Amino acid sequence: MICLLEFSGDDDFYNGGSFYTNSTDLGRLCSISSQVDVYCPPRKRTRISAPFHFGEAEVEQNKQPSIDVLPDECLVEIFKRISGGKERSSCACVSKHWLMLLTSIRKGEYESSKVVKENVGSNSGDVEMILSEEDDGYLTRCLEGKKATDMRLAAVAVGTSGHGGLGKLSIRGSSSSRGVTNFGLSAVARGCPSLKVLSLWNVSRVGDEGLCEIAKECHLLEKLDLCQCPHLSNKGLIAIAANCPNLTALSIQSCPKIGNEGLQAIGKLCPKLQSISIKDCPLVGDDGVSSLLSSASSVLSKVKLQGLSITDFSLAVIGHYGKSVTNLMLSGLQNVSEKGFWVMGNAQGLQKLVSFTIASCWGVTDVSLEAIGKGCANLKQMCLRRCCFVSGDGLVAFAKSAGSLECLQLEECNRVTQSGVIGVLSNCGLKSLTLVKCMGIKDISLEAPLSSSCNSLKSLSIRNCPGFGTASLAMVGRLCPQLQHVDLSGLCGITDAGLLPLLENCEAGLVKVNLSGCLNLTDEVVLHLTKLHGATLELLNLNGCRRITDASLAAVAENCVFLSDLDVSSCAITDVGIAALSHAEQLNLQVLSFSGCSGVSNKSMTFLKKLGKTLVGLNLQHCNSISTQTIELLVESLWRCDILF
Repeated sequence: MICLLEFSGDDDFYNGGSFYTNSTDLGRLCSISSQVDVYCPPRKRTRISAPFHFGEAEVEQNKQPSIDVLPDECLVEIFKRISGGKERSSCACVSKHWLMLLTSIRKGEYESSKVVKENVGSNSGDVEMILSEEDDGYLTRCLEGKKATDMRLAAVAVGTSGHGGLGKLSIRGSSSSRGVTNFGLSAVARGCPSLKVLSLWNVSRVGDEGLCEIAKECHLLEKLDLCQCPHLSNKGLIAIAANCPNLTALSIQSCPKIGNEGLQAIGKLCPKLQSISIKDCPLVGDDGVSSLLSSASSVLSKVKLQGLSITDFSLAVIGHYGKSVTNLMLSGLQNVSEKGFWVMGNAQGLQKLVSFTIASCWGVTDVSLEAIGKGCANLKQMCLRRCCFVSGDGLVAFAKSAGSLECLQLEECNRVTQSGVIGVLSNCGLKSLTLVKCMGIKDISLEAPLSSSCNSLKSLSIRNCPGFGTASLAMVGRLCPQLQHVDLSGLCGITDAGLLPLLENCEAGLVKVNLSGCLNLTDEVVLHLTKLHGATLELLNLNGCRRITDASLAAVAENCVFLSDLDVSSCAITDVGIAALSHAEQLNLQVLSFSGCSGVSNKSMTFLKKLGKTLVGLNLQHCNSISTQTIELLVESLWRCDILF
């Protein structure tokens, strides 16, 4: 007893061995441990996880950890009291069973998420504040193909909880046997209440149950994108509408079970909806579209309807209620007639419409197009694709009535002729004109002088229009002296004689020129182009112009000051041309392409290294005269440059 009273601290304890010489004495001591509280100083000790049998026999230990003996309910309660996301992630790595238990816990059920809000303004130093984790939804995760499984979603739900919270989740395709199901989506819903953007593409095993869980837990959801989800129906969409009032954008594509009821709920319960896109949904009709447009008309600004069975009635509703719509796209509406587009234009409701795209709609005619021009006072961009009943006369009438029109794009509108194009340029203040695959244009020389010019046109793009030749190009050149961007790719019929007048009439100075696929052009065009516009030219594309030789590169090296992007793929270029480029002191090329130039060999390595000081992209694909060893040396030397080979 005297020795016990004289004990002064931990350092006087005996650290090694046992107080007792045999196991019988040790067993007697432990036999009373259940009746007396024994205190020992904190020491590192061997973890005992199973009962021991003491005696003269050897101590045996149960191999199964005692924590696995606990029922799931107890484990869940333990997990709820884990302090932070990092620790929970560590627990999730132990086993799939623990991961599944962690995903069953909602974010708000963790003790660490409960913030002490009392006495926030108190000056007392005795108050200990418990700060909650930031959960603003900064993180983005994308799972594609075989990587999209329930296990990965569960890991994402647990792992992102302690690192700012999951804000955006994209699932694109999953296996039909072991892909994402309602379970995985439910795990995300419980663990990621901060989710704001959800995209589900080609997820065949997810149904309304999973989407309802998202709606129940993720009230901050702002954007929802559903594509090729065959088991999602109106039930899931109604749940989203009822629980996600912050929804601003909804996109639905190829979802055969979603129809009018879901859209009606979205229109009534989502007052912040700004963008809607519906494509190839057979159950969506006039009731759903008209209800959505009339209910959400106050803030709805972007509308895209494609491949739906709606009629003229829906277009009339859009024309009347679309007072906030700025971007409108209508595509593949086979049940809409000329009357629907005419009524939409004359309803005078699309006063804020800025961009309008119409594709594959038989109801677009000259009459309806003119009505649209008159009814959309602020329309600036118009795109017509595969509108086979629009002629040149209708186009001119539309251009005259649409006083604010700046950009016009025509694709596969085969009734538009050369006179229609010239008429449009002569009667409106266009800044940009694009013609793609318009087969009705024929190259005819007009003897009568052009009445007026289009000084506002800055950008001209005429692609793959075989009838647009030398005569048409010369007329456009005389009409549009302020061109800066010219794209004539795929015009096999134009020659040097047709292009030179356009180059000479461009007073403002060309900045971007694309002549790819113009097979008949020669070095003469490049010589004139660089002499006339070398002080302003920034991009030059001569891809496929097989009559272009080293003389063109020498002209570029001599005259171009600001050129940063040069493409001479599949041209008659050799090492001599590359050497000329490398000796130009004023050049500051960033992107250079020699793809398919068989005349470029290993001799150009020194010149390419010199050019590579400023390059960020170099294309040497299909240059068969360059060896693999030379390519490897270039890759090692030009490590800042992205080299394709």
